Amino acid sequence: MRPELSVVIPVYNEEAGLAKLYARLYPALDALAARGISYEIVFVNDGSRDRSAEILADQYRARPDVTRVVLFNGNYGQHMAILAGFQATRGEIVVTLDADLQNPPEEIGALVDKMREGYDYVGSIRRKRQDAAWRTYLSKAMNRIREKITRIKITDQGNMLRAYGRNVINLINQCSEVNTFVPALAYTFARKPTEIVVEHEERTAGESKYSFYSLIRLNFDLMTGFSIMPLQIFSMLGMIISGLSGGLVVLLLIRRFFLGAEAEGLFTLFAIAFFMMGVILFGIGLLGEYVGRIYQQVQGRPRFVVQTILEQETQHQKDDE
Repeated sequence: MRPELSVVIPVYNEEAGLAKLYARLYPALDALAARGISYEIVFVNDGSRDRSAEILADQYRARPDVTRVVLFNGNYGQHMAILAGFQATRGEIVVTLDADLQNPPEEIGALVDKMREGYDYVGSIRRKRQDAAWRTYLSKAMNRIREKITRIKITDQGNMLRAYGRNVINLINQCSEVNTFVPALAYTFARKPTEIVVEHEERTAGESKYSFYSLIRLNFDLMTGFSIMPLQIFSMLGMIISGLSGGLVVLLLIRRFFLGAEAEGLFTLFAIAFFMMGVILFGIGLLGEYVGRIYQQVQGRPRFVVQTILEQETQHQKDDE
């Protein structure tokens, strides 16, 4: 029988915290099972360099009835791990969860209850975010920029704890984008999305896998993957600057013919020239971002490579044989 709930957990170098995760995750889901909500857990090991894969295999052997483990042959990133987990899930409701316990597993029940009200996408908002101040500020700033550019309304885009309906998962599984932002992609497919407030805790062990560069990279993927508005804004900016530059040239010519040559405004001209060169370089970089996405897409390489999947053989698989 297919479970009602599938929990997808990407894992990358989390050996220090997996035991604590197990100690809270399985009791929380067993409590849901007591309410008649069958479940499965799909761990996706994203090429961990520590003992995470071995620890996940041990847990599969301990609870093979509800545990499945997808092992990558290398590191492909968190979102690719989530997409691989989506392809492996069988539940009608799919919940994504971080392995670092910043999202309490006990909150999964609240998302499931909300999904049962008829929603097909449930996001979450952290009540008291336990992150560094710079990370919180940057995330809020990018949220505002992203909502203006893409029209995708996700209050807390950095929170992993989300629930997806099977209709949304099936549509995501049909996509073949090389770079994407999973929550935003799901939002575009959802018929009836909503959000709830959840608790947030400090990381139990290890350190965040998202550096400052990774956060910037993620937001570039989000904005360029779901809207061409950045290109349109830059085009309009180029038109405005071109008009102002033309007016400045006319003004300088008039001054030269009527007032003679001058040297006092030389540094002002330098400043204007450097500003326009900066705008041009920014535009080239923005255009390169879109071209780079096209280049990666047309290569046609697999987004990730699954080495093996640890799972019990189902009756459906036996019938296929």
